[in-house]
Amino acid sequence: MCGIVGAVAQRDVAEILVEGLRRLEYRGYDSAGIATVDQQGQLASAKRLGKVQELAQAIADSPLSGGTGIAHTRWATHGAPSEVNAHPHFSSGNIAVVHNGIIENHQSLRNRLQELGYEFVSQTDTEVIGHLVHHELKTSDNLLAAVQKTVKQLEGAYGTVVMDSTDQDRIIVARSGSPLVIGYGLGENFIASDMMALLPVTRKFAFLEEGDVAEVTRFEVNIFDINDAPVQRESKEASVNHDSGDKGEYRHYMLKETYEQPTAIRNTLDGRLLSDSLDINTFGAGAEEIFKDIEHVQIIACGTSYHSGMVARYWLEALAGVSCNIEIASEFRYRKSHVPKNALLVTISQSGETADTLAALRLAKELGYRASLTICNVDGSSLVRESDLAFMTKAGVEIGVASTKAFTTQLVGLMMMTLALGKYHGMTEETQTSIAKALMTLPSKLEEVLALASSIEDLAEDFADKNHALFLGRGDQYPIAMEGALKLKEISYIHAEAYAAGELKHGPLALIDAEMPVIVVAPKNDLIEKLKSNVEEVRARGGLMYVFADSNANFTSDDTMKVIDVPVCDELIAPIVYTIPLQLLSYYVAIIKGTDVDQPRNLAKSVTVE
Repeated sequence: MCGIVGAVAQRDVAEILVEGLRRLEYRGYDSAGIATVDQQGQLASAKRLGKVQELAQAIADSPLSGGTGIAHTRWATHGAPSEVNAHPHFSSGNIAVVHNGIIENHQSLRNRLQELGYEFVSQTDTEVIGHLVHHELKTSDNLLAAVQKTVKQLEGAYGTVVMDSTDQDRIIVARSGSPLVIGYGLGENFIASDMMALLPVTRKFAFLEEGDVAEVTRFEVNIFDINDAPVQRESKEASVNHDSGDKGEYRHYMLKETYEQPTAIRNTLDGRLLSDSLDINTFGAGAEEIFKDIEHVQIIACGTSYHSGMVARYWLEALAGVSCNIEIASEFRYRKSHVPKNALLVTISQSGETADTLAALRLAKELGYRASLTICNVDGSSLVRESDLAFMTKAGVEIGVASTKAFTTQLVGLMMMTLALGKYHGMTEETQTSIAKALMTLPSKLEEVLALASSIEDLAEDFADKNHALFLGRGDQYPIAMEGALKLKEISYIHAEAYAAGELKHGPLALIDAEMPVIVVAPKNDLIEKLKSNVEEVRARGGLMYVFADSNANFTSDDTMKVIDVPVCDELIAPIVYTIPLQLLSYYVAIIKGTDVDQPRNLAKSVTVE
């Protein structure tokens, strides 16, 4: 969830490390810190509460020298945000450590270390790692061996980097549940939690696998598996553009990424969908053989990705004739489940590192699923590497914590998966052609919807003094209403809930009054008349409605209802089209509320802890 950057080089690395942290700011954090060691073995550090810029200013005022260093942005799990709880953490004046994840047995380790005479200065679980390494170093030949002994005592998730000022030419890294990547340079090597941090200094990367421990020096990287045996991890050249983090003309990354959706979806479709033909191999080698066998789909995801999976359930069962279940990953992991015959497990994640989703995939491999497929935006991520099949959404780098283009490209990928499975389960050629044509029109249709931005910005003014909101949808628009509510609460901090509109009379109507705005998504489909009845139920109780409606659906604005006409679109792609107005609404409301749009409080972009 937080950011890690490390380096072993001939040159001073402080500026490289801080720049790496800047490139990971989108992940969410509350404090930042850095430690470096020079050739004389002098350990220096700085920590600041708040933004990376605060740390950068501290280093500008008091420069840190040294070619070996580690840096970190923290998202609090144990201990409130403060400089003392910020990473790196230290032991006995020479060991420095940074850590992503949660050490579940930290309290018992803390008690044992205190009995051994170690003093703790923070409330974090991370500090036990540094003290354990120092303790194990007393009976180990080197830092690598001490870290290998240490990680065998840790329970939970960790991506950790350890540095010893008495052995200043190396850093040791270990990964279990929290991602780490090695960056290879010329006469220098790097480590990070995300390759985005290192793109200015290298484009050659290798991803550590579960249980790996690596020794990184200027001239070599030695990787050892969970059994301490030497292993090789394939290195690859990164294709992503490191300048993609530029906001350009846009005020926020979220707005930029909202407007990038037509292009992102063109990239998702490019070379995969031509007229009415779909390249099955876009899902990976062996996809055709697997898809022919599939009789059931189990989708596992979290947050926004869970909403995309909910939409896919409607598509798979209605269009492909394949039964589907969708479940939150954190729930799936902790219940006994029945696996139907020839079931496909589908995981969805922007980052490919979502901890609960990744754990669910690993559990599923033990339960007897026919195969696994991930819908993901990050090539080389853990979900991609560990799944049998992978569909890369090609959304490009998404910086804003509130997902926009990652969500809509996931939906496109899931519709293409529906098309692929349907071809082997009786989907008519007419339906296949209709899906393909609808998807091909989608980018231009989204461009039409984005033209509504100024009208939606005006509408957002009504929410300036609101603290609650209700979202309604029916059918495959119900998950879109859920996504709209999530976006509003994420970035404007307005309490928002979503309901299937038919559920109003079963409780939510009790909330309706003039202070509870009700947002409705209303494409013209078989449920439109039912939805209109639900709208009238709200109006009859004094509710104020905001309806995003098909321009042919015959909604009319009046004192109790404001209607935004959405361009007419094919019913097949309506869930994707109606997502855009809700993204824009949440953005403009957040601007009015004065919140941090790209980095909302208490949240992180990539959730790598449970």
